[in-house]
Amino acid sequence: MKPRTPEITSASRPLTYEVEALNENGEAVATPIAGEHPLTLYIDKREVVTLMTLGQAPEALVIGYLRNQRLVRGIEDIAAVQVDWETDSVAVTTRKGVKGLAKKMQKRTVTTGCGQGTVFGDLMEEIESIRLREDVTLEEETLYALLDAVRRHETIYKAAGAVHGCALATNEPAASRIITFIEDVGRHNAVDTIAGQMWLEDIDGSDKIFYTTGRLTSEMVIKAAQMRIPFLVSRSGLTKMGHDIASRIGITMIGRAVNKRYLLYTGKQRFVKAALRTMVA
Repeated sequence: MKPRTPEITSASRPLTYEVEALNENGEAVATPIAGEHPLTLYIDKREVVTLMTLGQAPEALVIGYLRNQRLVRGIEDIAAVQVDWETDSVAVTTRKGVKGLAKKMQKRTVTTGCGQGTVFGDLMEEIESIRLREDVTLEEETLYALLDAVRRHETIYKAAGAVHGCALATNEPAASRIITFIEDVGRHNAVDTIAGQMWLEDIDGSDKIFYTTGRLTSEMVIKAAQMRIPFLVSRSGLTKMGHDIASRIGITMIGRAVNKRYLLYTGKQRFVKAALRTMVA
């Protein structure tokens, strides 16, 4: 049975704004720029954190944030998510409160998520409990199909730059379809928004592919694994801690993925080369 979903607002902000800039010839040109808004999160009337966001899907962002920080166990624990842009705040009401919230807030790790990522409590110590499916594979042709779909996708980045994008995609034989594509001023916000949408729409991530334009840090690896997604792809590179955690969890991590070029870093047992049609050892 689908979990009980919370009462939520629908308070998306304009994603781009037009300003005047001077080009290299000294000519005034109308130029779109990305939005950026502070959004202070309150859980049961207690201030927790301020997120800087594009405002594309703030309710899903907050739900995904609660999910990836393990502040709630399931979407059924959330009674309401109310965004108010007049006060730049979002009020979350839980059904039974957040157990140990004060203690979790005492221990924070500021991550490399564009200077704004934060991990609460003992999340870093809990990664050993994460288990991903071993009975799913990713074909090389499917990877190429995903990269082509991302390249063709209309994005805020193409119009205004200054944002990161993340996509949740299907994993089909020699094909991949983008289920949802989210952009935000920080890649951690984009992944949290997708996590929130997955809860709201009851999407199973255990056979899906997660794509990000940002680098593969420990935070990105942990969040993908918490969504039970076994395949993590980026056009960028990775960090040592991201590599270490991906190896421990067993996630299949691919970086520097552009057109038909990529580097397969971890989880090689799930990847199927097109030419060989056999599992890579």
